[in-house]
Amino acid sequence: MILGMVVGNVVSTQKDAGLTGFKLLVVQQVGLDMQLKPSYLIAADAVGSGLNEVVIVVQGSSARIAEGSKNKPVDASVIAIVDTMEVEGRRVYQKFQNS
Repeated sequence: MILGMVVGNVVSTQKDAGLTGFKLLVVQQVGLDMQLKPSYLIAADAVGSGLNEVVIVVQGSSARIAEGSKNKPVDASVIAIVDTMEVEGRRVYQKFQNS
């Protein structure tokens, strides 16, 4: 699994029929320290994620068995939106901050 941040989207009017209805996202990989890495991928969105959200992406055969992309021509799928993340007992990410 890959931890990443949604940084953009891809619009494609001409595509394989198996991709019809999918939102295609540009995801930038994120390290466990929540710093962006210089690594990007295009992933089919299976969970309704949006810009600037931290997500979990699977690739390869795992991407093709995710419920939203089952038997579709995808190599990467967003399968989760991260709410919080802890590393070594320390919270490194929280989606919503209380005001």
